[in-house]
Amino acid sequence: MASTANLRSRRSAAQLTALAAVEREIRAQDSHSRRKYLREFNQAFRHYDSLLDSQQIQNALRAADIVLIGDYHALPAAQRYAASLVEQRALAGDRRVVLGVETIFARDQHILDEWWRREIDESELRQRIRFDLDWGYDWTPFHELLIAARDHAEAIYGLDCMPREDLRKIGARDRHAASKIKEIRERHPNAVIFVLFGESHLAPSHLPRLLNEQMPGAKVLTVLQNIDSLYWRAAGEPADKVEAVRVNDDVLCVFNATPLEKYESYRLCLDQWSRCDSGPDFAPTIYNLIDSLASFLEINRYSPHNGTQPKFLVDMLPEVHGSSSDAMLRRLLSRKGVSEQEREAMLAAVEERGSAYLPQVNTFYIRGFQMMHAAEDAARFLHQACQGLPRRVNGTNREDVGQARSTDYFYTRVIEHAVAFFGSRVLHPSRPAPSTESAQPLSRAACDKAAQEAARGDVEKSESTGQEWGYRLGSLLYDSYLAGDVSQSSMRRLFLAHLDEPGVARKICAAVIAKLRAASRI
Repeated sequence: MASTANLRSRRSAAQLTALAAVEREIRAQDSHSRRKYLREFNQAFRHYDSLLDSQQIQNALRAADIVLIGDYHALPAAQRYAASLVEQRALAGDRRVVLGVETIFARDQHILDEWWRREIDESELRQRIRFDLDWGYDWTPFHELLIAARDHAEAIYGLDCMPREDLRKIGARDRHAASKIKEIRERHPNAVIFVLFGESHLAPSHLPRLLNEQMPGAKVLTVLQNIDSLYWRAAGEPADKVEAVRVNDDVLCVFNATPLEKYESYRLCLDQWSRCDSGPDFAPTIYNLIDSLASFLEINRYSPHNGTQPKFLVDMLPEVHGSSSDAMLRRLLSRKGVSEQEREAMLAAVEERGSAYLPQVNTFYIRGFQMMHAAEDAARFLHQACQGLPRRVNGTNREDVGQARSTDYFYTRVIEHAVAFFGSRVLHPSRPAPSTESAQPLSRAACDKAAQEAARGDVEKSESTGQEWGYRLGSLLYDSYLAGDVSQSSMRRLFLAHLDEPGVARKICAAVIAKLRAASRI
């Protein structure tokens, strides 16, 4: 009988020769493998304790509360195996099943929920979660996984957050995912939670450690797929085909593809990406503006708690649509109850400014990038996010005519316009200050008078006056910031101020005017 070494050599020789060429090509285009985070994963799984058969795999799955499935994104077999596990576990009937996926950002949960409720079709889901732009791997096997979960699971959740391309932030993504999984367990306490996440996140010191710290009573099982070092070692076993191995009590590895199949799949993805030729993608630009303003205000995008920071700002990031999705955006606005008049006003604003932020649906619409207006709308989003995106979450619409004719509404709009103008100046300092020709003096009494007149007038006049006051206050706040009279922390508090309670916006307007007067700005 051939020795273990001979068996391993004979089974592996041809693959290793072919694999070497593929790996050289991949390394030439992707140097991430040298990062510490990935080295920790590669070094974690070098040996296994024993072989496993199908029944032993099922026994391990039945004993788990949370199942972390390692995903090699370019390999369709990895997503299809995850789909089979979800279906099999659900059909067992003893516990409900929930699926969480890295592929979809947590910020896009509302889109996933619309698809789950069959309000949108596959193509709209794919476009709105920016699957091809932000993920770029094969859609078909992932869609099959979603279908399997919708047919057999209790719910599906997006778990990831930005930025995916920066490995320096990968630890923050792990902490974010762990918090999301903990929330899912609290929401579905009796369900088995399946999580499909990139394999490198599943090193013992990465996501599994965080989950064990946050949920010490939960049984967490890691299911790896096709780990190279374990595959080559298993090639020396007498069995013709090794289905899986037990690495330790909490980790097993299944084999449903060869290393050559894995890396050829990835090489084909790299080749496809290099040939991609599409129009401009404005989303990274918008997200960068938001991120820059949040950093300026010392807002932690990954804060897991409300208070002096918005909870998981990274999960509130808006959808970004371009002109190619005009029809889809119209349907979205219609479904969300935005009137035809409001839709036309929005499109008119886009024609004039090149872009617009639509707080009713937390969406940017861009036809042409103009820095001044995009920066202002990024600040508008951040202000809404700091208040918990009340228009989308609570289903409120401040453009209601009755509300628009109240003095509280006027003061609220003044603050909203002020922080928007201030943020636009921070991001685009060359923006000119608003004209003050024929403008009335700024004072608390003048503001109260303007509010009362706006409440008695028509909605359009109220909005116009509120914008004028807000822009002037925002410009003066920026001047005071440059002079050192207003701090970044003060502006952060203004962004975080909740304006929904009666009288709050009026008090804030009065405080801002007093601050500017003390600084001799007015």
